[in-house]
Amino acid sequence: MKKRVFILLAASIVLLHTGCKKLSEFQIDPNKSTIATPDLLLNTVEQKAFQSTSLNVAVATRQMGITESASNYQYYGWTRSDYGDFDNLLQVVKMEQAATAQNKPEYMPLVKFFKAWYFLKLTQTFGDIPYSDALKGEDNISSPKYDKQEDIYLSILNDLKTANGMIDGNTPSVQRDIVYNGNMMNWKRAINSLALRVLMSLSMKENDSRFEIKKRFAEIVNNPSQYPVFTGNADNGQLKFYDLQDNRYPYFNDNSIQTAYYMDESFVNILKQLKDPRLFSFADKAPKFAALPATDFSAYAGIQGSAPVNENALRQIKGEASRINPRFYSNPVNEASIAIGYPEQQFILAEGVTRGWIGGSANDYYQNGIAASMSFYNIDQTTIKNYLSQSELQLGNNAVSQIITQKYIASFMNSSWQPFFEQRRTGFPVFEVSGSGVLNNKRVPKRWMYPESDLQVNQQHVIDAISRQFPEGDNINGVMWLLKP
Repeated sequence: MKKRVFILLAASIVLLHTGCKKLSEFQIDPNKSTIATPDLLLNTVEQKAFQSTSLNVAVATRQMGITESASNYQYYGWTRSDYGDFDNLLQVVKMEQAATAQNKPEYMPLVKFFKAWYFLKLTQTFGDIPYSDALKGEDNISSPKYDKQEDIYLSILNDLKTANGMIDGNTPSVQRDIVYNGNMMNWKRAINSLALRVLMSLSMKENDSRFEIKKRFAEIVNNPSQYPVFTGNADNGQLKFYDLQDNRYPYFNDNSIQTAYYMDESFVNILKQLKDPRLFSFADKAPKFAALPATDFSAYAGIQGSAPVNENALRQIKGEASRINPRFYSNPVNEASIAIGYPEQQFILAEGVTRGWIGGSANDYYQNGIAASMSFYNIDQTTIKNYLSQSELQLGNNAVSQIITQKYIASFMNSSWQPFFEQRRTGFPVFEVSGSGVLNNKRVPKRWMYPESDLQVNQQHVIDAISRQFPEGDNINGVMWLLKP
């Protein structure tokens, strides 16, 4: 009897004690953090920013084409894009807030890098965009004004310079860094390499005194101790893949890439004319030539990106077109997604010499870029040496065209929209539009129209931005400030 009383008394004490707690307290997992930390946010930001592998880019830049349907990317019939990258920028802002609240200043240069990264992408896509008023919903700014593209570019350059100065040998490592494993000097290199990309994108504005483009470019290149840049492929800003759920190569086991996507013949022909062995890494032999060795350039062919779907489907049926190399859909790891890398940087430096912005040998930078790209695709050194010895691979009177063509080749299935932006800036390589499938009056678009959603909620600011940039109205052929000499 006494035992029973003691049990009831103990139970009453437990109930009395737990009854004082709120239900919400029982829903908290003591093993999980309830506070946003900058390291957790950095992981997400890096994954979003550095995933640069896109079939839409491949078809828009005439590297591949589709045979089962009419793609607006392939036939240049696109209209509007979206402001999804503002959602990504909100994650960067949250990382900034968490780093400030928890006194972790080492994350601040990365905050500036990723803000520059996304705002650059947005302004290159549309032209003028919300910038100084953007991401201020907490300050009750729900209808942000649109800043001029030139003001955004100047702010980006200044922010990257500031970010570089925030990192030195004593800067603590950041945590959960899936790109550089917390190595802050690698981030310093990435910041300056991005600055070089931004400056080269302004090549049509090289005489605009407000930007001091030549001075800024030379300042970075000529002061490696203060402004270090990439020194090899090991420094690439890239996202690696792993054979784990949600971490595999984006097109692993993708049915469409195996059945509907084929190499574009203009891209194949560039590689064949240059006898470029990267073709064997990019593509599979066309079925019609299956009996030929994999290293025979004549075994590869493509579809005509500008031709109607039925014409390309016929080439497919006849076995006259090469699919992408099977490794892109059969290997869960395949290759890293380069967002910004050493090969691109070398081509930028080669163009900088060619334009007279810096001294040095444009040909050396150019060949370094080619060699680095080929090494990334696992081409052996003897083959690389033989390739570079060809007379066609020496820079000549058409140096910019040669440099951009090699940058274009190196961008296959990486670099996101960078090859499109480079072609838009320089005209190289020429994207073929002769076929009857091409929309937009057989023109390659210059931009994307503003999102319908912002026209609904921020109409006046959007209309103001359109009227000052594009007198003919919001359209995909509008020439933004960046592209006006």
